[in-house]
Amino acid sequence: MIKELPAVLVPVLVAPLLSAAPAAADPLVFGPCPFEGAECAEVSVPLAPAGPGDAELGIAVSRVRASGTPEEYRGALLVNPGGPGGSGLEYAVRKGEKLPERVRRAYDVIGFDPRGVGRSAPLDCGELGGLFDHPAPEPVPAGARQERAHLDRLAGMAQDCLRRNPNAAAFNTANTARDVDRIRAALGQPRLNFLGVSYGSYLGAAYAHEFPQRVGRMVLDSVVSPDRWHDFDVQQARAVLRQREVLLDWIAARPELGLGSTAGQVRRAYARARARLAETPARGAFGAAEFDGLVYKTLSRTERWRPFAEALSAYVRTGDASGLTPELPEPDPESRNYEAALRTVKCADSTRPSRAEVIDDVRALRRADAHPILTGLEATTCAFWPAPAEPARFGHPAMPPVLLTQAEQDPTTPLTGAKRMQAELPGSRMVSARESYSHGLFASQRVRCVDDAAADYLVEGGLPERDVRCQGPGLPE
Repeated sequence: MIKELPAVLVPVLVAPLLSAAPAAADPLVFGPCPFEGAECAEVSVPLAPAGPGDAELGIAVSRVRASGTPEEYRGALLVNPGGPGGSGLEYAVRKGEKLPERVRRAYDVIGFDPRGVGRSAPLDCGELGGLFDHPAPEPVPAGARQERAHLDRLAGMAQDCLRRNPNAAAFNTANTARDVDRIRAALGQPRLNFLGVSYGSYLGAAYAHEFPQRVGRMVLDSVVSPDRWHDFDVQQARAVLRQREVLLDWIAARPELGLGSTAGQVRRAYARARARLAETPARGAFGAAEFDGLVYKTLSRTERWRPFAEALSAYVRTGDASGLTPELPEPDPESRNYEAALRTVKCADSTRPSRAEVIDDVRALRRADAHPILTGLEATTCAFWPAPAEPARFGHPAMPPVLLTQAEQDPTTPLTGAKRMQAELPGSRMVSARESYSHGLFASQRVRCVDDAAADYLVEGGLPERDVRCQGPGLPE
């Protein structure tokens, strides 16, 4: 077993402010929030750097004040929960409660809804090609006819978004990074201190490209690769299949769950359940696509494994689907907004796949496994989207080194992609956790070695002198 390396700290040399003057922004005036635990404000940002006229958007911002003394204070720490499409306004409260105490004492935790999300000019793509219809069609096309229907659904998603959002190209990560800089300036902060999780890591790396001399202390957790979104989605789909094998083995080691005592037996039970739901959706709405979506969500966090296995067992043994099938009401505005922003940002960020490439990748995943999980392949709809006006770019030679934290078995943001992003960020260090299977690591999985290293960096300003591997929590009991 590899021994845990000590987190020796070295000072971070912050580059001098050599860039253009800070983004113009009036000081934020905070008042009540529509939720407890924070105060809220709004900052105005241009729709695009060279947009039509003087069109502006309002970006909603929240603040949870630091709890420490003036001597402990380190400034503002902007946080982003991921997505793209995740609302960050209340996240400042939720994540703030999980941060190590010395970080909470040192920083005002700043949340915000990125452009197109929540209370910041929310996007709405309407029916999104029937995405909210239940039961959804079989999500894994087999044969030419199903493949054509699959492409038609993707085209419908793109058409719905573009028809409703003529300025969709402006809702990209580069512009969101510029919005972040306006928030920084409005807070009166000379540099950006930032904690970005999942897509938030992608946003942080893009900010470092746009404003390298304004990067302060930056923790990028559960790191997205720098590849175009479609390639990342395919990499994730393969990692999800590997994670499902781990789950099947884990279930087989617990024969009391009633799904079998070997991975083969569990796999057959799983396949029977999926086929049955495809044939006769539970409650008339929960079919194969909904089942795949539940599995995708389950695989991202190990605390969901036992409840899923128990629910699957009940369905296989007795036909009781109540544990598998959540209520499927009409999608609420928040869900519609999330799905719209997710696809709009991905398609505005990176070069699009061809239609042939979309089908080739689906076929490759089917060759890898008869029942691949395609839930996370949102960028496939970009095959029907205009080419991006400004693809996202990452890192810069002038930026200071930053800290990455990564669960080594995370299926949602695979380790190999995280390392490729690290290579884009000069001098950066990674603190990873082996035997760590969930998405979201820092201040999430309670790995002390990880949390201490990140807190040391945020509060004291020193990075480990080399990458560090910590022992993760392992699989659930």
